[in-house]
Amino acid sequence: MKKFTSAGTTSKLTMGGLLITLGIVYGDLGTSPLYTIRAILNGASVINENFVLGALSCVFWTLTLQTTLKYIIITLRADNKGEGGIMALFALLKKKNSWISLITIIGGCALIADGVITPAITVTSAVEGLRLFNAEIPVVTVVLVILTVLFAIQQFGTSFLGKSFGPIMFFWFSMLGVLGISQIIYFPEVLMAVNPYYAINLLAEYPNGFVLLGAVFLCTTGAEALYSDLGHCGIRNIRISWIFVKATLLLNYFGQGAWIITHPQNIVQNVNPFYEMMPDWFLIPGIFVATAAAIIASQALISGSYTIISEAISLNFFPKVRVNYPANEKGQMYIPLINTVLYLSCCFVVLFFRESSGMEAAYGLAINIAMLTTTVLLMFYLRNKFPLYLQILIGVLFFTIEFSFLAANLTKFRNGGWITLLIAGIFAFVMYIWSKGRRIKNSFITFVNIKDYLPVIKALSKDKTVPKYATNLVYITHANFSTEIENKILFSMLRKQPKRADTYWLLHVDIVDDPNITEYEVKQIIPGVLIRIDMRMGFKVPVKANLYFHNILFELMSDHKVDMISNYPSLREYNVLSDFRYIVIERVQNKDYDFNQVRRLIMNAYFWIRKIGMTDVNYLGLDSTNVSVEEVPLLARSEIIYSGKEFAPVPSDSVKIKINDLKFTRVKSLKNRRIPHDDTTN
Repeated sequence: MKKFTSAGTTSKLTMGGLLITLGIVYGDLGTSPLYTIRAILNGASVINENFVLGALSCVFWTLTLQTTLKYIIITLRADNKGEGGIMALFALLKKKNSWISLITIIGGCALIADGVITPAITVTSAVEGLRLFNAEIPVVTVVLVILTVLFAIQQFGTSFLGKSFGPIMFFWFSMLGVLGISQIIYFPEVLMAVNPYYAINLLAEYPNGFVLLGAVFLCTTGAEALYSDLGHCGIRNIRISWIFVKATLLLNYFGQGAWIITHPQNIVQNVNPFYEMMPDWFLIPGIFVATAAAIIASQALISGSYTIISEAISLNFFPKVRVNYPANEKGQMYIPLINTVLYLSCCFVVLFFRESSGMEAAYGLAINIAMLTTTVLLMFYLRNKFPLYLQILIGVLFFTIEFSFLAANLTKFRNGGWITLLIAGIFAFVMYIWSKGRRIKNSFITFVNIKDYLPVIKALSKDKTVPKYATNLVYITHANFSTEIENKILFSMLRKQPKRADTYWLLHVDIVDDPNITEYEVKQIIPGVLIRIDMRMGFKVPVKANLYFHNILFELMSDHKVDMISNYPSLREYNVLSDFRYIVIERVQNKDYDFNQVRRLIMNAYFWIRKIGMTDVNYLGLDSTNVSVEEVPLLARSEIIYSGKEFAPVPSDSVKIKINDLKFTRVKSLKNRRIPHDDTTN
């Protein structure tokens, strides 16, 4: 295999890497102090010192067990050549049966739902701080303007914003720590919350204590995004920077708790201790920095949604849609369709809830589902890597924690949690139908041994009685082995319209589990007449088959392995390059075939969903002016070479033959004719 391009990430532990990590990885986790403690207060019936210590203890141990132990220490080890996220984790699994695929789809779609809820709740929470100056400020309008600008600039790339993300988030986390310390000094006893006794006491003794776990869960909502960004920053940068991030987060949470205990008279409905503990002179700068951090968190989730969809396309979970790359940086992509869907969904969430407190139910449920699915896949990944007793311990610990959080979050289903399931459900439906329909469609692919057809292909290329279709004719093949070829390609080449060419090319594009690999291999099946090129590309590499193919051809020319100068004498005299033409064969639904009811519904939905995606021509980056698209029925199976064995005489008497429950009568007048057993009509 040769490499035709290069890709990769830098994950060295440097000060610059740590700063970049703060800007990319921790936006979602870092903005959770804006709403977590407020959500806990809104769910409380009685607020006293024991309640506050219990709530803070729950936050501390959630960040310790769920974020630190599960993600920072264990899950980050499950990297796919440096890449993380639920799709990369799925690609690592050796067994990819249908239900594991479904688990992956659910988790990925829950993260996309998070990409809708995060911009809405974080920006709204930040802007709501302005109400401390003017209670009549139109928060919804301001939020919609910010979201509109944020989504509008996606098409131009965000590298110019990304350069400032790190310093802004460093200042943000430093601000969180300083604000927390400014309140802890007035009530240092709040640090006793590290004792798990207070958390257990809250859950066991306090009314509705278990239900409050849904609000507590908000403190770890960015952990899943942290894993997804593994490929951008590297495991060492994430683990080292987490020490600083966790310390500042806990200081801020404990500071908010200290303020609540020392200011019981100021506790009212929807009060936000995060802003209340700010000194008056710092309120405007604080709101400004909080809004900037919220935008960074939103940007991270938007970019993460693009990544999930891009990987889902490569793993055949989602229709092929246009993916643009407005910048040269790895990971800088823009998907117009998804950007529009996310923007409209965010606006709907803001207009529906109008208050960030109403979005908390939907927010927690989305991440909770994503974390559960990651845990399921993680347990499969850890098999044969950890001792059995350790696997059981890890599974029991995290499933207990996450199912407890899920039970608490489901209590808020009617209060807005249903929106999460609606958004995730729509995407999951599309992914499931696409994945299942594609498997059904591929079950009808017929491969034949290419060796049996080499003589006729060579003869056709020399047969001047057949009009030349192109000097170089390129077929897109899905055969994984060079010894096989699709029957539909042979039918197109030899029967539907015999296509003479000097050289036939079979181009196979294989999306592999390695996220960044870019290799190719050339096989001269019939030297100079039939050549196969296999491209192996990682699931994170943009598919530009036309560009890569021509780069390969020029490399082969420079190595004198192929002659790409035109064979027409008048053109060859002047070294004019030979002409190329691509053939893409699309299978369409055959109405004659009687699927069972479930498969009929799946295939009807599949072909309807296919309309929102790109054709193979656009997806592979082929020049549409130089491509012929041929349609073949889904069940087309046509004999190419007559062997004399496929035909049988018609019975001399009138008989009834049952075919697919349909009865046909053949009359005596046809007794001397022969008909094929298989329908060769295309």
